[in-house]
Amino acid sequence: MTGPSIARGIIGQAQPILVGQLALMAYAVVDTVLTGHASAVDLATMGLGLSVYSTVFVGLLGAVNALNPIIAQHFGAGRQAAIGAAFVQGLWMALILSAVGCAVLAAPQLWLHWLRAPAEVEPVVTRYLHVLAVGLPGSLLFRAIYSLNTAVSRPRVVMALQLVGLALKVMLSYALIYGAFGLPRLGAVGAAVASVIVFWTLFGMGVAYMRRDPFYRRFGIRWTGPRWPILRELFGLGIPMSLSYTLEATSFTVITLLAARLGTTVMGGHQVVANLAALCFMVPLSLSIAAATLTAQAIGAGEPTRARDTALTGMKIGAAAAAVTVALLWTLREGIVGLYTGDPGVAAMALTLVPFLAAFHFFDALQTVATFVLRAYKIALAPTVVHAVALWGIGVVGGYQVAFGGVWGTPWGISGMWMMQAIALALAAVLLVTYYLGSSRFRLAGPAEREALGQRRPA
Repeated sequence: MTGPSIARGIIGQAQPILVGQLALMAYAVVDTVLTGHASAVDLATMGLGLSVYSTVFVGLLGAVNALNPIIAQHFGAGRQAAIGAAFVQGLWMALILSAVGCAVLAAPQLWLHWLRAPAEVEPVVTRYLHVLAVGLPGSLLFRAIYSLNTAVSRPRVVMALQLVGLALKVMLSYALIYGAFGLPRLGAVGAAVASVIVFWTLFGMGVAYMRRDPFYRRFGIRWTGPRWPILRELFGLGIPMSLSYTLEATSFTVITLLAARLGTTVMGGHQVVANLAALCFMVPLSLSIAAATLTAQAIGAGEPTRARDTALTGMKIGAAAAAVTVALLWTLREGIVGLYTGDPGVAAMALTLVPFLAAFHFFDALQTVATFVLRAYKIALAPTVVHAVALWGIGVVGGYQVAFGGVWGTPWGISGMWMMQAIALALAAVLLVTYYLGSSRFRLAGPAEREALGQRRPA
């Protein structure tokens, strides 16, 4: 494949992935908007409960996503039966992980007091999390279906399912939050009930579609008991991926928690820019998934040169897309912030953070693509170590010192946290891209060059 054809392949796969990711983001937006018009307690419950659930879900999601590079390599190699076997064991892994996640969500009284939730909010949050615990297995099981379909280059299947899920989510959340159509008025807990129904419906629809479509018959998908050799590979790749996901998510969560101590105006400005960051991130995330999938397929097909070309093309597209996004953010910053808030103080605070967001997003995009293509080679430990050192060592610890400790003169406040996170992501991008270049060079090298490189394959 030539460079332009590789680029077309990545962009073609990334487009439906992006639409699906935006649909998933809309789930939380719908619930936040609806509960915001229900009551202050419901809105506070949604904010706190969704943060807790998302942290648990994202941590477990990383392990389930290990299915993608494994199945993509099987697909590239034409190992059809191995795809079916890996998928079934991925379902088992989702169930095992669900047991862990449900235990955390089912006993919030053991740790909820550490979050210092208002007394009137705590019991509602408890009920909210108890309900979502029922939906967690369905959500993780659907992610196994998602991983399979993206790995075999069928992202439009899951995109269609996610769009159907969004339509169902809007109707159910409206009815259950406000008590419409004769249903009980449940407030924020109603949003959780709606999510549970949607999660399990998506899984059921995914299974039904795969049973009816003859495309999947080649994989010989048959329900079997746990097979530890396959599960060992899944967990061996998935556990460091989960740790990496958790480090990324929690490092950003800490900024939000620390921003809360700086007052409502600072918190509001931070929330505006944080939401913008999450929205912008959907583009590099989609490109990363597409590039990693095609890279893994090339690896499975025994074409290391195509794998490297695909990975490098993905990085270039990711960097170019991020540069365009940054330029648009900077040019339209006042108008974009104005869409979020009419409060002059909040808008002014948000505008002071936009320059940090620009650097943050560019380096975040580059390190995300590099992380995903490394995982395509089943390299997950190196990104985890880099994320621990950069995002937590520099971003969180260093950010706290700059923001509140006065390590660089007068405390910078929330700007210090954003600046240090941008620096941390820049370091992560440099380290991960450099690591990939060295690792891929080693794989393409002949015996003499490998000896010159140290006779040791990168971990």
